[in-house]
Amino acid sequence: MHAQTFEVERTNPSATRVCEEELSELGPDEVLLAVDRFALTANNITYAVAGETLGYWNFFPAENGWGRIPAMGYADVLASNHPEVATGERLWGFYPMGTHLKVKAGKVDAGGFSDVSEHREGLAPVYARFDRQPPTGKADPHREDLNMLLRGLFLTSWLLEDFMFESDYFGASQYVVTSASSKTAIALAFAVRQRGQARCIGLTSASNVDFVKGLGCYDEVLAYEEVASLDPSQATIAVDMAGSHDILASVHNHFGDQLKYSCLIGATHYHEGGDNSGLPGAQPTLFFAPSQVEKRVQDWGGAVLFQRIGEGLVQFQDFCDPLINVVRRGGPHCLQKIYLKVLEGRANPSDGYVLSMTEPDQAG
Repeated sequence: MHAQTFEVERTNPSATRVCEEELSELGPDEVLLAVDRFALTANNITYAVAGETLGYWNFFPAENGWGRIPAMGYADVLASNHPEVATGERLWGFYPMGTHLKVKAGKVDAGGFSDVSEHREGLAPVYARFDRQPPTGKADPHREDLNMLLRGLFLTSWLLEDFMFESDYFGASQYVVTSASSKTAIALAFAVRQRGQARCIGLTSASNVDFVKGLGCYDEVLAYEEVASLDPSQATIAVDMAGSHDILASVHNHFGDQLKYSCLIGATHYHEGGDNSGLPGAQPTLFFAPSQVEKRVQDWGGAVLFQRIGEGLVQFQDFCDPLINVVRRGGPHCLQKIYLKVLEGRANPSDGYVLSMTEPDQAG
């Protein structure tokens, strides 16, 4: 049996290939997963850009110089050498963009298990977890699509808002969020509005202003060129989903010392990156969601944390349902086309891509 996996060059994410390899026999406690489908959003571009910094390339090792981008999705157990993991089980988790994944099951409980393979050592446990799901015939395909598209990015945004709340917003009264049309930014604006203790201002390209305004989750929406119209005396948190040095610098230069915290979280404009050191105001700091997970698990316990996140996610999915056009596509060539579209910022912000490597190629 052979597996196909989509890969990108680590130092040049626009260079891609499909790697084909023969699957070896299962060892003790190993499980072979058949990847059904997965979501591709701007969040995955961030995983590629931050692959070295945050260890994302270590999830699914590839040949030197190549990387496998993690994607949230569903898989079915094709074969199992673990007594507590049954063939046919359906699992939610992070997968490579491919057809198969072999894992070593451990930490098994009623809700699922973790991949305890050697290469997972030192990585955040949340990324190695696979959650058991209802069988395919009992699942709601549309709800699964929304889950793939929104669950991961909502988790990140919820945790970021929780971190800011816990830190008393660093003395600020408002957020300024770049790439406001991205789904991660929308999730943050939604979480901020749920909390109701700070304003949230979205910055986006002029062509997306009307779309973002129509969402109804931002207090104010401006084009990037309109940053100067904001009141520079307001204590502010910058949340950079764009990864553009020039866009972030314009926010820093405008607010100066009133910029109380600057958070790096996305890279929708990764090709416009640059050296952000020396900017006025707070030093830009990368947000790593698993660190906040670990802290809140200690504070509240895992059950309480994920219950709170889950309740917010259901509300966010309901909010997004009429706003997102789920686009299902299949095949490696189609995946490459859509990946480049998202990478280059050409994707329609209302489209949500759900992909499968096992289906015949379709138009991108």
